Amino acid sequence: MMLVNSPDPVIDANLAVALDALLAEQSVTRAAARLHTSPAAMSRTLARLRRVLQDPLLVRAGQAMVPTPRAQALREEAALVVRSLGVLLSPGASVDPAGLRSTFTLQAADLVGAALAPGLLELAGREAPGVSFRIRAEELEAGPALRDGRIDLEIGSIDHVDPETRVEELVTLRMVAAVRSGHPLTEGPLTPARLAAADHVAVSRRGRFTGPLDTALAELDLHRRVSVVLPGHLAAMTLAARSDLVCLVPAAPPGAAPSPLTRDAGALGLSLLDIPLPLPPLAIGMAWHPRHTADGAHRWLRDAVRRTLCAPTAAAGNTAADAVDPGGRRPADPATRPAKPTAPGSPR
Repeated sequence: MMLVNSPDPVIDANLAVALDALLAEQSVTRAAARLHTSPAAMSRTLARLRRVLQDPLLVRAGQAMVPTPRAQALREEAALVVRSLGVLLSPGASVDPAGLRSTFTLQAADLVGAALAPGLLELAGREAPGVSFRIRAEELEAGPALRDGRIDLEIGSIDHVDPETRVEELVTLRMVAAVRSGHPLTEGPLTPARLAAADHVAVSRRGRFTGPLDTALAELDLHRRVSVVLPGHLAAMTLAARSDLVCLVPAAPPGAAPSPLTRDAGALGLSLLDIPLPLPPLAIGMAWHPRHTADGAHRWLRDAVRRTLCAPTAAAGNTAADAVDPGGRRPADPATRPAKPTAPGSPR
């Protein structure tokens, strides 16, 4: 309802709610009880309504109050307005994924995108057949791109500090060495010296040759040779599968279920070796703009990403990842938790 005699009329929804209660109850006391307020406060509200509507609304008739003709004419409309306000100010209804007709744009590194796509397509086919995905390379500054809607979700290394961005960690991984089947490093225990003596392919979108692995080797006065730097892990793993180069890839912590991010290494026939050096963990997360937090379609998308990347914990007991080969070297197992798409052992 608008307050009259004001240069800037203001709609006071509380007056509409009070008017509905007063006209329905035809009693100040009962209307106050209905709205959980005092009779004195409701009496003041009735006086205010009378001034705004320029009508007495309820008048005394013996021991009761009766509505004026104006009040009778307003009763149904007031009830309708209050019902509409209830719908307007209620939480949004849950979204049925089967009815979605959306294209979601995600930004992720090549390895993360390759790990995500099969799982997302499987979930969409089963739950949301009208949904499609556009996965972009890490080419946009994520904060502004999330803000202006060019991307709906960023997945991977969330290293920007935009205060308005919502971030959720998904899985934490470690880095392992990936080499072709029959590579010399697969024979006998892998030592820091043997790792440093091998030729490496590094992954860096910025073309950097050094990273955390080089820092760890330097602590032992060791240095590796990086023969080539590539912008993505898929190209680096493909090269490692066809040469004697060593490539670092993300994998699950010991005892955890295999990470989808290691799937392509397995498809290329790469052997994964534990790195005998302390390297920082790798956190993979997702980021979005807060305007999407309560949106049903976006909530389905975030849940689909969680279900795709967050593998269940491996069952207790021995697994292939826990096995020790005859050379005394334990092969690495693939991984699970929030991480950056770029390996800590590889420069970004």
